[in-house]
Amino acid sequence: MDDAQVPPPASGHNGGPALDDYEGPPWGEGHIYRYVCWRRAHRAAWRKPRDIQLFRLEKAEKAGLTYEEYSLEIMERGRHIQPDDAETIARIKARRKR
Repeated sequence: MDDAQVPPPASGHNGGPALDDYEGPPWGEGHIYRYVCWRRAHRAAWRKPRDIQLFRLEKAEKAGLTYEEYSLEIMERGRHIQPDDAETIARIKARRKR
């Protein structure tokens, strides 16, 4: 099935699975094809070669962030955080769950 046959997601929705305590199938109320594509893209975004992971881990530790926080910032903003980006680092640390 191609993407032209899949109905577009609602405005403001990224097409991923539901984040609440939904009891139905993992793809929610949407189309299973969109769910499979979303899962594949999610796995590919986090699966990087070992040297890239080590590079990001080193940079994250220098900035006082976790690997996940640092990598997510790269994926969302498209730029690597530097240790002197104090405002950005403070904003990320403030979002942490306590």
